[in-house]
Amino acid sequence: MNTIVANKAEKALGDRPTTTTSDYKARPNETMLALRWYGDKDVRVEEVPVPTITEPADVVVKVTGTTVCGSDLHLYHKEILQLQKGEILGHEFMGIVDEVGSEVISIKKGDRVVASFQIACGKCQFCKEGLTSMCDRTNSSALQEKLYGKPFAGLFGYSHFAGGFAGGQSEFVRVPFGCFNLLKIPDHVPNEKALYLSDIVPTSYHATVCADVKKGKSVAVWGLGPVGLLACKWSKLEGARRVIAIDQIPERLALAQDMGCDTIDFSKQKDLVSEVYRLEPQGVDCCIDAAAFRYTKTLLQSAERLVGLETDSSEIPNETLRAVRKFGTIAIVADYAAMTNQFLIGALMEKGVTYRGCGQAPVQEYWHQLLEKIESGEFDPTVVLTHRFSIEELSDLYEAFDKKKFGLMKTYVQTRFSPPPSTGTPQLSTLSRGDLKPVPAV
Repeated sequence: MNTIVANKAEKALGDRPTTTTSDYKARPNETMLALRWYGDKDVRVEEVPVPTITEPADVVVKVTGTTVCGSDLHLYHKEILQLQKGEILGHEFMGIVDEVGSEVISIKKGDRVVASFQIACGKCQFCKEGLTSMCDRTNSSALQEKLYGKPFAGLFGYSHFAGGFAGGQSEFVRVPFGCFNLLKIPDHVPNEKALYLSDIVPTSYHATVCADVKKGKSVAVWGLGPVGLLACKWSKLEGARRVIAIDQIPERLALAQDMGCDTIDFSKQKDLVSEVYRLEPQGVDCCIDAAAFRYTKTLLQSAERLVGLETDSSEIPNETLRAVRKFGTIAIVADYAAMTNQFLIGALMEKGVTYRGCGQAPVQEYWHQLLEKIESGEFDPTVVLTHRFSIEELSDLYEAFDKKKFGLMKTYVQTRFSPPPSTGTPQLSTLSRGDLKPVPAV
Protein backbone atom coordinates (compact mmCIF):
# COMPACT_ATOMS: atom_id res chain seq x y z
CA MET A 1 0.00 0.00 0.00
CA ASN A 2 1.57 3.31 -1.04
CA THR A 3 1.04 6.60 0.72
CA ILE A 4 -1.56 7.85 -1.79
CA VAL A 5 -3.70 4.75 -1.32
CA ALA A 6 -3.16 4.96 2.45
CA ASN A 7 -4.42 8.54 2.59
CA LYS A 8 -7.49 7.60 0.56
CA ALA A 9 -8.14 4.65 2.87
CA GLU A 10 -7.90 6.91 5.93
CA LYS A 11 -10.37 9.33 4.38
CA ALA A 12 -12.80 6.49 3.74
CA LEU A 13 -12.39 5.05 7.24
CA GLY A 14 -12.52 8.39 9.06
CA ASP A 15 -10.12 9.38 11.84
CA ARG A 16 -10.14 7.66 15.22
CA PRO A 17 -11.41 9.78 18.12
CA THR A 18 -8.63 11.25 20.28
CA THR A 19 -8.35 13.55 23.29
CA THR A 20 -6.08 15.98 21.45
CA THR A 21 -5.70 17.28 17.92
CA SER A 22 -2.90 17.58 15.40
CA ASP A 23 -4.44 20.79 14.04
CA TYR A 24 -1.83 23.48 13.50
CA LYS A 25 -2.82 26.85 14.92
CA ALA A 26 -0.35 29.63 14.07
CA ARG A 27 0.78 32.78 15.81
CA PRO A 28 0.03 35.87 13.78
CA ASN A 29 2.97 37.47 11.96
CA GLU A 30 5.64 35.07 13.33
CA THR A 31 7.63 32.60 11.23
CA MET A 32 10.27 29.94 11.81
CA LEU A 33 12.46 27.50 9.90
CA ALA A 34 11.23 23.91 9.65
CA LEU A 35 12.01 20.82 7.59
CA ARG A 36 9.05 19.68 5.48
CA TRP A 37 8.43 16.49 3.48
CA TYR A 38 7.38 16.66 -0.18
CA GLY A 39 8.13 13.20 -1.61
CA ASP A 40 10.70 10.47 -2.03
CA LYS A 41 14.09 11.97 -1.03
CA ASP A 42 12.53 15.43 -1.15
CA VAL A 43 12.74 17.33 2.14
CA ARG A 44 13.09 21.11 2.33
CA VAL A 45 13.91 23.69 4.98
CA GLU A 46 11.26 26.38 4.64
CA GLU A 47 9.91 29.39 6.49
CA VAL A 48 6.55 28.53 8.05
CA PRO A 49 4.23 30.02 10.70
CA VAL A 50 5.13 29.54 14.36
CA PRO A 51 2.66 27.27 16.22
CA THR A 52 0.72 28.51 19.21
CA ILE A 53 -1.48 27.02 21.92
CA THR A 54 -4.31 25.00 20.42
CA GLU A 55 -5.64 23.30 23.57
CA PRO A 56 -5.40 24.20 27.27
CA ALA A 57 -2.87 21.45 28.10
CA ASP A 58 -0.48 22.51 25.31
CA VAL A 59 3.04 23.85 25.69
CA VAL A 60 5.01 25.57 22.91
CA VAL A 61 8.75 24.87 23.05
CA LYS A 62 11.44 27.06 21.49
CA VAL A 63 13.83 24.46 20.10
CA THR A 64 17.50 24.59 21.12
CA GLY A 65 18.45 21.14 19.87
CA THR A 66 17.11 18.54 17.45
CA THR A 67 18.61 15.72 15.40
CA VAL A 68 18.08 13.22 12.59
CA CYS A 69 17.19 9.63 13.49
CA GLY A 70 17.76 6.51 11.42
CA SER A 71 14.01 5.95 11.45
CA ASP A 72 13.57 9.35 9.75
CA LEU A 73 15.07 7.74 6.67
CA HIS A 74 11.92 5.63 6.32
CA LEU A 75 10.06 8.90 5.79
CA TYR A 76 12.79 10.19 3.50
CA HIS A 77 12.32 7.12 1.31
CA LYS A 78 8.52 7.36 1.43
CA GLU A 79 8.26 4.02 3.22
CA ILE A 80 5.82 5.09 5.94
CA LEU A 81 2.09 5.19 5.22
CA GLN A 82 -0.07 8.33 5.25
CA LEU A 83 2.67 10.87 4.52
CA GLN A 84 1.30 14.17 3.31
CA LYS A 85 3.15 16.93 1.49
CA GLY A 86 4.27 19.77 3.71
CA GLU A 87 4.47 17.74 6.93
CA ILE A 88 7.08 18.98 9.43
CA LEU A 89 9.42 16.11 10.34
CA GLY A 90 11.47 15.26 13.41
CA HIS A 91 10.66 13.43 16.64
CA GLU A 92 13.67 14.21 18.87
CA PHE A 93 14.00 17.70 20.30
CA MET A 94 14.59 19.81 23.37
CA GLY A 95 14.34 23.51 24.15
CA ILE A 96 12.95 26.26 26.33
CA VAL A 97 9.29 26.64 27.20
CA ASP A 98 7.96 29.65 25.31
CA GLU A 99 4.19 29.50 25.89
CA VAL A 100 1.86 27.45 28.12
CA GLY A 101 -1.83 26.66 28.01
CA SER A 102 -4.25 27.54 30.79
CA GLU A 103 -4.24 24.00 32.26
CA VAL A 104 -0.44 23.69 32.45
CA ILE A 105 0.65 23.89 36.10
CA SER A 106 3.96 22.01 36.51
CA ILE A 107 5.85 23.74 33.70
CA LYS A 108 6.38 27.46 33.16
CA LYS A 109 7.77 29.75 30.53
CA GLY A 110 11.56 29.69 30.56
CA ASP A 111 11.92 26.09 31.78
CA ARG A 112 14.54 24.02 29.99
CA VAL A 113 12.96 20.77 28.82
CA VAL A 114 13.35 17.71 26.61
CA ALA A 115 10.33 16.20 24.86
CA SER A 116 9.34 12.56 24.63
CA PHE A 117 9.19 11.54 20.97
CA GLN A 118 5.77 10.02 21.62
CA ILE A 119 2.67 11.96 22.63
CA ALA A 120 0.83 10.42 25.57
CA CYS A 121 -2.28 11.63 27.38
CA GLY A 122 -1.15 10.48 30.83
CA LYS A 123 -4.63 9.31 31.80
CA CYS A 124 -5.64 6.27 29.72
CA GLN A 125 -5.15 2.69 30.90
CA PHE A 126 -1.84 2.27 29.06
CA CYS A 127 -0.40 5.53 30.39
CA LYS A 128 -1.38 4.58 33.94
CA GLU A 129 0.46 1.28 33.49
CA GLY A 130 3.59 3.14 32.34
CA LEU A 131 3.11 1.99 28.74
CA THR A 132 3.02 5.52 27.39
CA SER A 133 4.10 4.60 23.87
CA MET A 134 0.83 2.69 23.58
CA CYS A 135 -1.37 5.60 24.69
CA ASP A 136 -4.83 4.91 23.32
CA ARG A 137 -5.95 8.50 22.93
CA THR A 138 -3.46 10.44 20.80
CA ASN A 139 -3.20 8.67 17.42
CA SER A 140 -6.04 9.42 15.00
CA SER A 141 -4.97 6.89 12.34
CA ALA A 142 -7.89 4.55 11.69
CA LEU A 143 -5.73 2.88 9.04
CA GLN A 144 -3.14 1.83 11.64
CA GLU A 145 -5.93 0.51 13.84
CA LYS A 146 -7.27 -1.51 10.91
CA LEU A 147 -3.82 -2.86 10.04
CA TYR A 148 -2.49 -3.59 13.54
CA GLY A 149 -5.70 -4.11 15.52
CA LYS A 150 -4.86 -1.16 17.79
CA PRO A 151 -2.56 1.81 17.12
CA PHE A 152 0.44 3.03 19.07
CA ALA A 153 0.60 6.55 20.52
CA GLY A 154 0.89 9.65 18.38
CA LEU A 155 4.45 10.60 17.45
CA PHE A 156 5.99 13.93 16.61
CA GLY A 157 6.83 14.43 12.94
CA TYR A 158 6.14 10.90 11.76
CA SER A 159 3.25 11.12 9.29
CA HIS A 160 -0.48 10.83 9.76
CA PHE A 161 0.05 7.10 10.38
CA ALA A 162 1.39 8.33 13.72
CA GLY A 163 -1.24 11.03 14.26
CA GLY A 164 -0.08 13.80 11.95
CA PHE A 165 1.62 15.97 14.60
CA ALA A 166 4.12 18.61 13.47
CA GLY A 167 7.65 17.61 14.40
CA GLY A 168 10.77 18.91 16.08
CA GLN A 169 13.08 19.61 13.15
CA SER A 170 11.91 23.17 13.49
CA GLU A 171 12.45 26.24 15.64
CA PHE A 172 9.21 25.92 17.62
CA VAL A 173 7.01 22.91 18.45
CA ARG A 174 3.57 22.60 19.96
CA VAL A 175 3.59 19.82 22.58
CA PRO A 176 0.16 18.40 23.54
CA PHE A 177 -0.23 17.40 27.20
CA GLY A 178 2.96 19.29 27.91
CA CYS A 179 3.13 18.51 31.63
CA PHE A 180 3.29 14.79 30.84
CA ASN A 181 5.40 14.82 27.67
CA LEU A 182 8.16 17.21 28.75
CA LEU A 183 10.95 16.56 31.26
CA LYS A 184 12.69 19.44 33.04
CA ILE A 185 16.48 19.35 32.62
CA PRO A 186 18.86 20.54 35.38
CA ASP A 187 21.14 23.41 34.42
CA HIS A 188 24.29 21.32 34.92
CA VAL A 189 23.28 18.76 32.26
CA PRO A 190 24.43 20.06 28.85
CA ASN A 191 22.12 20.07 25.85
CA GLU A 192 24.21 17.48 24.04
CA LYS A 193 23.48 14.94 26.79
CA ALA A 194 19.89 15.96 27.52
CA LEU A 195 18.62 15.89 23.92
CA TYR A 196 18.93 12.14 23.52
CA LEU A 197 16.58 11.43 26.43
CA SER A 198 13.97 12.26 23.82
CA ASP A 199 14.44 8.89 22.11
CA ILE A 200 17.66 6.96 21.67
CA VAL A 201 18.68 6.75 25.34
CA PRO A 202 15.37 5.27 26.57
CA THR A 203 14.88 3.29 23.34
CA SER A 204 18.26 1.57 23.62
CA TYR A 205 17.70 0.87 27.31
CA HIS A 206 14.21 -0.50 26.56
CA ALA A 207 15.76 -2.91 24.05
CA THR A 208 17.93 -4.47 26.76
CA VAL A 209 14.94 -4.76 29.09
CA CYS A 210 12.91 -6.51 26.39
CA ALA A 211 15.83 -8.81 25.52
CA ASP A 212 16.17 -9.79 29.20
CA VAL A 213 19.80 -8.70 29.33
CA LYS A 214 21.25 -9.52 32.75
CA LYS A 215 24.56 -10.09 34.49
CA GLY A 216 26.42 -13.08 33.10
CA LYS A 217 24.43 -13.40 29.88
CA SER A 218 25.71 -13.15 26.33
CA VAL A 219 24.19 -10.57 23.97
CA ALA A 220 24.34 -10.03 20.21
CA VAL A 221 23.27 -6.75 18.63
CA TRP A 222 22.48 -6.49 14.92
CA GLY A 223 22.94 -2.92 13.61
CA LEU A 224 25.31 -0.39 15.15
CA GLY A 225 23.44 2.82 14.62
CA PRO A 226 23.06 5.02 17.70
CA VAL A 227 20.39 2.76 19.26
CA GLY A 228 22.38 -0.40 18.60
CA LEU A 229 25.60 1.07 19.98
CA LEU A 230 23.88 2.43 23.07
CA ALA A 231 22.21 -0.96 23.56
CA CYS A 232 25.72 -2.43 23.57
CA LYS A 233 26.73 0.12 26.19
CA TRP A 234 23.68 -0.59 28.36
CA SER A 235 24.34 -4.34 28.06
CA LYS A 236 27.89 -3.89 29.33
CA LEU A 237 26.61 -1.76 32.21
CA GLU A 238 24.09 -4.49 33.08
CA GLY A 239 26.98 -6.93 33.44
CA ALA A 240 26.63 -8.96 30.24
CA ARG A 241 29.37 -11.59 30.00
CA ARG A 242 29.88 -10.98 26.29
CA VAL A 243 28.43 -8.48 23.81
CA ILE A 244 28.74 -9.25 20.09
CA ALA A 245 28.26 -6.18 17.88
CA ILE A 246 27.33 -6.80 14.22
CA ASP A 247 27.63 -4.27 11.38
CA GLN A 248 29.79 -3.51 8.34
CA ILE A 249 30.75 0.14 8.92
CA PRO A 250 34.35 0.31 10.22
CA GLU A 251 33.85 3.40 12.42
CA ARG A 252 30.89 1.83 14.20
CA LEU A 253 32.63 -1.49 14.68
CA ALA A 254 35.65 0.35 16.10
CA LEU A 255 33.45 2.22 18.57
CA ALA A 256 31.87 -1.06 19.70
CA GLN A 257 35.35 -2.52 20.21
CA ASP A 258 36.24 0.49 22.35
CA MET A 259 33.23 -0.40 24.53
CA GLY A 260 34.68 -3.88 25.05
CA CYS A 261 32.48 -5.72 22.54
CA ASP A 262 33.42 -8.55 20.24
CA THR A 263 32.63 -7.45 16.68
CA ILE A 264 31.56 -9.12 13.45
CA ASP A 265 31.79 -7.38 10.08
CA PHE A 266 28.99 -9.18 8.25
CA SER A 267 30.29 -8.02 4.85
CA LYS A 268 33.36 -10.23 5.43
CA GLN A 269 31.48 -13.30 6.64
CA LYS A 270 29.83 -15.78 4.30
CA ASP A 271 28.03 -17.34 7.27
CA LEU A 272 27.35 -14.81 10.02
CA VAL A 273 25.53 -17.30 12.23
CA SER A 274 28.48 -19.70 12.21
CA GLU A 275 30.71 -16.86 13.39
CA VAL A 276 28.30 -16.19 16.27
CA TYR A 277 28.47 -19.89 17.23
CA ARG A 278 32.26 -19.78 17.06
CA LEU A 279 32.14 -17.17 19.83
CA GLU A 280 29.20 -18.68 21.70
CA PRO A 281 28.96 -22.45 21.03
CA GLN A 282 25.47 -22.73 22.53
CA GLY A 283 24.22 -19.59 20.84
CA VAL A 284 23.69 -16.19 22.45
CA ASP A 285 21.29 -15.73 25.35
CA CYS A 286 19.91 -12.41 24.12
CA CYS A 287 19.57 -10.99 20.60
CA ILE A 288 18.70 -7.38 19.78
CA ASP A 289 17.64 -6.48 16.23
CA ALA A 290 18.46 -2.79 15.83
CA ALA A 291 18.86 -2.89 12.05
CA ALA A 292 15.33 -2.64 10.55
CA PHE A 293 13.41 -3.74 7.50
CA ARG A 294 15.20 -1.75 4.79
CA TYR A 295 18.35 -3.84 4.80
CA THR A 296 18.43 -6.84 2.48
CA LYS A 297 21.29 -9.13 1.51
CA THR A 298 19.81 -11.60 -0.97
CA LEU A 299 18.42 -10.96 -4.44
CA LEU A 300 15.18 -12.73 -3.47
CA GLN A 301 14.40 -10.39 -0.58
CA SER A 302 15.46 -7.34 -2.58
CA ALA A 303 13.23 -8.33 -5.48
CA GLU A 304 10.24 -9.05 -3.24
CA ARG A 305 10.52 -5.64 -1.62
CA LEU A 306 11.01 -3.93 -4.97
CA VAL A 307 7.79 -5.33 -6.47
CA GLY A 308 5.76 -5.01 -3.27
CA LEU A 309 5.45 -8.71 -2.39
CA GLU A 310 6.66 -7.79 1.09
CA THR A 311 7.38 -4.55 2.93
CA ASP A 312 9.96 -5.92 5.37
CA SER A 313 12.90 -8.26 4.93
CA SER A 314 13.05 -11.39 7.11
CA GLU A 315 16.82 -11.88 6.71
CA ILE A 316 17.95 -10.40 10.02
CA PRO A 317 15.02 -11.88 12.00
CA ASN A 318 16.00 -15.29 10.62
CA GLU A 319 19.65 -14.75 11.54
CA THR A 320 18.65 -13.95 15.10
CA LEU A 321 16.41 -17.04 15.27
CA ARG A 322 19.28 -19.25 14.14
CA ALA A 323 21.91 -17.58 16.36
CA VAL A 324 19.97 -17.44 19.62
CA ARG A 325 20.38 -20.25 22.13
CA LYS A 326 17.52 -22.62 22.83
CA PHE A 327 14.98 -20.86 25.06
CA GLY A 328 16.81 -17.59 24.44
CA THR A 329 15.26 -14.16 23.90
CA ILE A 330 15.11 -11.94 20.82
CA ALA A 331 14.00 -8.31 21.01
CA ILE A 332 13.15 -6.26 17.92
CA VAL A 333 13.77 -2.57 18.57
CA ALA A 334 14.31 -1.74 14.87
CA ASP A 335 11.38 -0.42 12.87
CA TYR A 336 9.35 -3.03 11.04
CA ALA A 337 6.25 -1.84 9.24
CA ALA A 338 3.99 -4.57 7.90
CA MET A 339 4.55 -7.91 6.11
CA THR A 340 7.51 -10.24 5.56
CA ASN A 341 8.09 -13.53 3.70
CA GLN A 342 10.25 -16.63 4.39
CA PHE A 343 10.07 -16.03 8.16
CA LEU A 344 11.66 -18.95 10.02
CA ILE A 345 8.70 -19.70 12.26
CA GLY A 346 9.81 -23.29 12.82
CA ALA A 347 12.92 -22.19 14.68
CA LEU A 348 10.83 -19.83 16.79
CA MET A 349 8.62 -22.67 17.99
CA GLU A 350 11.02 -25.60 18.11
CA LYS A 351 13.83 -23.74 19.90
CA GLY A 352 11.43 -22.29 22.47
CA VAL A 353 12.50 -18.75 21.63
CA THR A 354 10.91 -15.70 23.23
CA TYR A 355 10.52 -13.38 20.23
CA ARG A 356 9.51 -9.94 21.43
CA GLY A 357 8.62 -6.77 19.64
CA CYS A 358 9.81 -3.88 21.78
CA GLY A 359 7.25 -1.44 20.40
CA GLN A 360 8.08 2.23 20.63
CA ALA A 361 9.89 2.76 23.93
CA PRO A 362 7.72 4.09 26.79
CA VAL A 363 10.01 7.08 27.33
CA GLN A 364 8.24 8.49 30.39
CA GLU A 365 8.62 5.15 32.18
CA TYR A 366 12.43 5.37 32.00
CA TRP A 367 13.60 8.94 31.58
CA HIS A 368 13.82 9.97 35.27
CA GLN A 369 16.11 7.05 36.16
CA LEU A 370 18.12 7.48 32.95
CA LEU A 371 18.59 11.19 33.60
CA GLU A 372 20.07 10.24 36.98
CA LYS A 373 22.56 7.92 35.24
CA ILE A 374 23.55 10.75 32.91
CA GLU A 375 23.89 13.20 35.81
CA SER A 376 26.10 10.77 37.75
CA GLY A 377 28.34 10.19 34.74
CA GLU A 378 27.52 6.47 34.66
CA PHE A 379 26.10 6.84 31.15
CA ASP A 380 27.25 9.33 28.52
CA PRO A 381 25.15 9.36 25.33
CA THR A 382 27.61 11.64 23.54
CA VAL A 383 29.72 8.57 22.77
CA VAL A 384 27.65 8.35 19.55
CA LEU A 385 27.61 12.12 18.84
CA THR A 386 29.80 12.79 15.81
CA HIS A 387 28.74 16.14 14.29
CA ARG A 388 26.93 19.42 14.86
CA PHE A 389 25.03 21.27 12.13
CA SER A 390 22.68 24.20 11.73
CA ILE A 391 18.98 23.71 11.02
CA GLU A 392 19.44 25.45 7.65
CA GLU A 393 21.38 22.39 6.46
CA LEU A 394 18.84 19.72 7.40
CA SER A 395 17.90 18.88 3.81
CA ASP A 396 21.51 18.22 2.83
CA LEU A 397 22.07 16.42 6.12
CA TYR A 398 19.31 13.92 5.30
CA GLU A 399 21.03 13.08 2.02
CA ALA A 400 24.44 12.69 3.67
CA PHE A 401 22.98 10.69 6.54
CA ASP A 402 21.17 8.38 4.13
CA LYS A 403 24.40 7.70 2.23
CA LYS A 404 26.38 7.28 5.48
CA LYS A 405 28.87 9.94 4.44
CA PHE A 406 31.59 11.59 6.55
CA GLY A 407 31.26 9.08 9.41
CA LEU A 408 27.89 10.57 10.38
CA MET A 409 26.28 8.73 13.25
CA LYS A 410 24.35 11.00 15.58
CA THR A 411 24.18 14.73 15.06
CA TYR A 412 23.23 17.74 17.13
CA VAL A 413 21.25 20.21 15.03
CA GLN A 414 21.22 23.73 16.42
CA THR A 415 18.81 26.60 15.87
CA ARG A 416 19.18 30.35 16.33
CA PHE A 417 18.21 29.76 19.99
CA SER A 418 20.94 27.21 20.78
CA PRO A 419 23.82 27.85 23.19
CA PRO A 420 27.40 27.25 21.98
CA PRO A 421 28.71 23.66 21.89
CA SER A 422 29.55 22.22 25.30
CA THR A 423 33.13 21.33 26.13
CA GLY A 424 34.21 18.10 24.50
CA THR A 425 31.38 17.98 21.96
CA PRO A 426 31.63 18.58 18.19
CA GLN A 427 31.96 22.11 16.90
CA LEU A 428 29.64 23.42 14.21
CA SER A 429 30.33 22.01 10.74
CA THR A 430 28.95 22.80 7.30
CA LEU A 431 28.02 20.52 4.41
CA SER A 432 29.37 22.03 1.22
CA ARG A 433 30.44 20.40 -2.05
CA GLY A 434 30.64 17.04 -0.32
CA ASP A 435 33.08 18.26 2.31
CA LEU A 436 32.74 18.99 5.99
CA LYS A 437 34.30 22.27 7.01
CA PRO A 438 34.43 23.22 10.69
CA VAL A 439 33.40 26.79 11.45
CA PRO A 440 33.47 28.64 14.78
CA ALA A 441 30.58 27.84 17.15
CA VAL A 442 27.99 30.60 17.43
